[in-house]
Amino acid sequence: MGREIDRERFSEEEYVLFAERLETSLDALRELLARPGFGQGPLTLGAELELFLVTPDGRPLPRNHEVRDLVADDRVVLELGRFNLEANLSPQPLAGRPFSALAAEAREVVRLVDRAAAEQGGGVVPIGILPTLSSHDFSDDTVSDEARYRAMTRGLRRLRVEPFRIRIEGRQELELEVRGVVLESANTSWQVHLRTPPADFDRVFNAAQLATGPVLAVAGNSPMLFGRELWEETRVPLFEEAADDRDIERRFRREGRVAFGTDWAEGGAAEAIARCVRDYEPILPLLSEEDPAAVVKAGGVPRLEELRLHQGTVWQWNRPVYDPAGGGHLRVEMRALPAGPSVPDMVANAAFLIGLVLALADDPGWRADFPFAGAYRNFYRAARDGLDAALSWPGREGETPAAELARELLPLAARGLELGGVDAEEAGRTLAVIGERIARRRTGAVWQRATVAGQGRDRRATARMVTRYRELALGGDPVHAWR
Repeated sequence: MGREIDRERFSEEEYVLFAERLETSLDALRELLARPGFGQGPLTLGAELELFLVTPDGRPLPRNHEVRDLVADDRVVLELGRFNLEANLSPQPLAGRPFSALAAEAREVVRLVDRAAAEQGGGVVPIGILPTLSSHDFSDDTVSDEARYRAMTRGLRRLRVEPFRIRIEGRQELELEVRGVVLESANTSWQVHLRTPPADFDRVFNAAQLATGPVLAVAGNSPMLFGRELWEETRVPLFEEAADDRDIERRFRREGRVAFGTDWAEGGAAEAIARCVRDYEPILPLLSEEDPAAVVKAGGVPRLEELRLHQGTVWQWNRPVYDPAGGGHLRVEMRALPAGPSVPDMVANAAFLIGLVLALADDPGWRADFPFAGAYRNFYRAARDGLDAALSWPGREGETPAAELARELLPLAARGLELGGVDAEEAGRTLAVIGERIARRRTGAVWQRATVAGQGRDRRATARMVTRYRELALGGDPVHAWR
């Protein structure tokens, strides 16, 4: 979805041609992945940080075009909602001190955006869902004034003529209908990318599927929407329902466009990407002039623009990524973590996740006795119940409270970071943030709920909480140290 798109209407013939191009691109990708040496290289870590723009009293500020233009930095791009921006951070070699580098750049970009937002009468806040959002903040005018977002909205409406139905049952209940995908803009995330050699793809991807549950349980930061207390990570059900393209003609498909998956990965990255082509119809049929088969035959690295564009419109919580940059490579994109609360929190979440992934991928024997259903159940329980979620884990009898399991997994994550070449002091210091968060039982979601409750639970209390949250988040201390 980062590709420039200057059109928003497409013909049925273009949809047919695009689907044919996807098949051609898959053939080219398979040939490329079979090329000796393709995608080899040191492990790298990257991240994307989505941000909310807010007014001084904590309400959404729909000025992302103006703020982006003031920032004038290629790393900062528009997001779907006019109160959202995204920062694409520089990839870092995993060996050494990658989390320090990631934290430094994240702080720099947040400061740049915050200064620009101040010129528009507001500021910036990293938070999974802004609790002061109201239903009045969502209309056709909420969508950023860019062709790609209008085209995406039209493409999804082409597939789903029914309204999008949102129903979330948590501490309280929320039920509503909207005509388009605009509610997707209520979510902001901290997306982590890990470069992966093609031969290791299945092991790394499956490890990410298992690791996501316990990490998400200790990272919840989205407990409220439209005045209702819902899940610890309400982003999960909201995103899945806000972009679900299944209508009466597509009930046969088990999962919507935002999904966790239905089984362990087998067959490598090409099969994982091919599954997205088989299961999901195109919504943005923008055609390129490249002949990927000819490029591969000539020994080159194709851009595969159609395939990459299609992948960008299938929002799996863990997603395979092909990138032609740097001679071409594969990544696993881990999309489940929320933005915020602070930079140290986000970096610690990334370290915990990457460490678990590397350790589990190094010793994949756990898969023999652990069904995919266990990882699936862990993911949704973690999103719903956070630290109190009952999770299962390979080699353990029964279920374990998420806080206890996560604490016991910290040494495994440290071992994984060591395998990746991360400096031992850096790994220990970063993972210690997770340990303190567990010990004090204070995630971003816990802090938000407790702070609102302490001020009376009314609308003004929520706004005061957001204002205080922003002050603390930009102050730089991790959430476990917030009063």
